[in-house]
Amino acid sequence: MGPFTMLFEVKPVFYATHGVWNMIVQLGIIAVLLLLANLLRRRVPFIRKSLMPVSVLAGFAMLAIKLILQKGFKIDDFFDIELLDTLVYHCIALGFIAMSLRTADKVKESGAGLTGAKSGAAIVGAYLVQAFVGLTISVLLALTIKPGLFKAAGLLLPMGYGQGPGQANNIGMTYEDLGFAGGQSFGLAIAAAGYIVACTVGVAVLNFWKKHHKLDDKQLGGNGEETVTVEFFQAKNEIPISDSIDKLSVQIGLVLVVYVVTYLVTLGVTSALAAWAPGLANLLNSMLWGFNFIIGAAVAMLTKTLLGSLERRGVMKRRYQNNYLLNRLSGFFFDIMIVAGIACIDPEDLSGLWLPFALMAAAGGVATWFYLKYISKKIYSGYYHEGLISMYGMMTGTIGSGILLLREIDPDFKTPAANNLVLGSSYGILFGAPLLVLVTMAAKSDVMCYIVAGVIIVYFALLMLFINLFKGKKKKDK
Repeated sequence: MGPFTMLFEVKPVFYATHGVWNMIVQLGIIAVLLLLANLLRRRVPFIRKSLMPVSVLAGFAMLAIKLILQKGFKIDDFFDIELLDTLVYHCIALGFIAMSLRTADKVKESGAGLTGAKSGAAIVGAYLVQAFVGLTISVLLALTIKPGLFKAAGLLLPMGYGQGPGQANNIGMTYEDLGFAGGQSFGLAIAAAGYIVACTVGVAVLNFWKKHHKLDDKQLGGNGEETVTVEFFQAKNEIPISDSIDKLSVQIGLVLVVYVVTYLVTLGVTSALAAWAPGLANLLNSMLWGFNFIIGAAVAMLTKTLLGSLERRGVMKRRYQNNYLLNRLSGFFFDIMIVAGIACIDPEDLSGLWLPFALMAAAGGVATWFYLKYISKKIYSGYYHEGLISMYGMMTGTIGSGILLLREIDPDFKTPAANNLVLGSSYGILFGAPLLVLVTMAAKSDVMCYIVAGVIIVYFALLMLFINLFKGKKKKDK
């Protein structure tokens, strides 16, 4: 058999292997479910009136199929959960990079500065509310009807609700090493419940606002007619729609280049920490990789500033970003992320801890809502509904679920609400650093749990003082 004959015989077998087609098959399943969910939303009045986003509907459909198949089949034959987790991780960052590359003439940038700092304080305030509620529940249960419960278990509530599955998984594993049997699974279950709360409660709130005429009906769910003029799609000095390279290809190229730089920056920082400060690296490195979307958004903003500077100085004759296409790209990434994220939920992660799980999930959702309802009136006076619903989606689920709910009433991100999620998360890393120390301290002993509860109250009061009293510098009247 000659070498060319062998080549033609081996290649078809290679192309037919599971590994080569795996990602395409998984994306194909997501695409089919998105199209079917879109059809259902358009044709079924009940679903259309519910304001259930298409991506959420598709995600729960995929979850239901997964749970049904688990009863009689090997689930790996249909869904690659590890790949779906990877899609969630990367699509959050890619979506925010696309948003952050948009130019200022089409995007309101008023979410910066003081509002961003206050958003960060509000985010950490939500962490503290959730931590206090969760810790109170776990301690009371441990002292009464569940004496064997790990008292610090309640601190997994802000890890799962506020910070997402990554931190819930990491802290849960730490708690397992310290004596909390099933801590990792409990943390992941809290994170999954938070995502469900974000979607279900968020959709219910949107319906309530619609019923009581608190929103512009023309924008709800993107049901209004979106007017896209030639000027919007092809702004002045932009590269042409069709050139030697397609305009969409340029946008994708910019997003991917920024993401590669994000990877290199994160790799450099974490490697330096591991080499020079191993103790600090153990604390921060997983968080840095988990907050890749914040680093990506920061790199994208720097890239946008650099490109704008080159354009103003005449070095670059044309503008390469197009806001319309970048909006569409961010929407695409977020849709994929939402479907894959919901499909990854595994009810078996509860591991028999139903009572504390149910109490924390319910109390956490209620407490977070009333806290954010109060704080949003203080910070987001010009766009209260957008600020509240996006922040609630993020503080119970992930930043992606916050964007999901926001898109139902602000589909083109015309308010600063979306930018505030990114800026607030950036400030939240600074304000929230003490919380990571408290979470670790509380697990050391029962006495430390009570001390940490007191520290939480004091720190929360300080953050509220910052939000309510610090107004910034007022401009003098001329």
